[in-house]
Amino acid sequence: MKYSIFSLARAAFSGHKTWQRTWRDASPKDHYDVVIIGGGGHGLATAWFLASEYGIRNVAVVEKGWIGSGNAGRNTTIIRSNYGLPGNTGFYELSMKLWERMEQDLNYNTMVSQRGVINLYHSDAQRDAYARRGNTMRINGIDAELLDLAAVKKMMPFLNFDNARFPVQGGLLQRRGGTARHDAVVWGYAHAASGLGVDIIQNCEVTGFSRDANGKVTGVETSRGTIGAGKVGMAVAGSSSRVAAMAGLRLPIESHVLQAFVSEAIKPLIPNVMTFGAGHFYVSQSDKGGLVFGGDIDGYNSYAQRGNMPVMEDVCEGGMALMPMIGRVRLLRQWGGIMDMSMDGSPIIDKTPVDGLYLNAGWCYGGFKATPGSGLVFAHLLARDEPHREAARFRLDRFRRGAMIDEKGVGAQPNLH
Repeated sequence: MKYSIFSLARAAFSGHKTWQRTWRDASPKDHYDVVIIGGGGHGLATAWFLASEYGIRNVAVVEKGWIGSGNAGRNTTIIRSNYGLPGNTGFYELSMKLWERMEQDLNYNTMVSQRGVINLYHSDAQRDAYARRGNTMRINGIDAELLDLAAVKKMMPFLNFDNARFPVQGGLLQRRGGTARHDAVVWGYAHAASGLGVDIIQNCEVTGFSRDANGKVTGVETSRGTIGAGKVGMAVAGSSSRVAAMAGLRLPIESHVLQAFVSEAIKPLIPNVMTFGAGHFYVSQSDKGGLVFGGDIDGYNSYAQRGNMPVMEDVCEGGMALMPMIGRVRLLRQWGGIMDMSMDGSPIIDKTPVDGLYLNAGWCYGGFKATPGSGLVFAHLLARDEPHREAARFRLDRFRRGAMIDEKGVGAQPNLH
């Protein structure tokens, strides 16, 4: 159904008994033009763009659990386009522009909040690095402001500016950055894609690939039977290596746990998204009042959606270094997402060496903010069999060619650790 003030009024007069399902819970057909493995934000966005931009509507999204049960529902909801290297700069700005029109495109409230993202700096060297990144952003038409200490104090007077070890000296601000509601993003893409005829198939785990005599992928073997496909796209984040192995591929990816945390609700404190430049810590405040924050990945390979106590302690220490007054705030809950960490910190969107199989992976810390951009460029690749101009550098063979995009996107400077 279409959402509007009129549909809300009609539902209210009926005692809210006329609401329809947000999307169809489909059963698999025998064959689709495209099957996308992974019912998170990237997979669903790809399906929607295939249907809306390229007219390919005989599409299925298969998810081993329920949609959004993976990293899409296990992140800190930050959106931004403050990247500085060729390849990433244009791509993340494309994604940012899609965030800005998402609610109108999908007819769904994804709670996009452009409250601003500020990266704090704590040394002259880091200031210079942020100035270079900010200038690169502005040259490419992306908003960026380099703030001095007085401007940061005015914006965030609650910080510990007297910290003797890592004093705040200023920050790089992108006002168009902010947050979005992760669950609503998944539901919105599912709602819009289903409305265009895409089948969303939940509780359907992929167990292998069907292949013809020449080795081309012709479908997927699942816990609900074989599903034929003209093309198969993988968008499974931290499970990329495991699923690719079913097709005989070994990827330049490691899987790590990335924890996120939510505190108990407190009064409004943090007006934007903030990152600590002298340690890996980033935080925003949710509409419910909880502090939503995260930091480093756990330092070992894992496929478990949970993390360890030392990283939890390290992240909380980063928050305390910036804002000692949060020491009495209680931690409400934490969770872990399985991160597909590429060897240069940038994503891979490309055909694989296996005919008929396409890859969307290696998002490291950038997965959620890339959701709409990733969906658009991956749909372009699946529809046209050529990379989108903003994803031309995300080729799988760049590691062999030495054309890495070495931008970790984590915020901290390694020399400060």
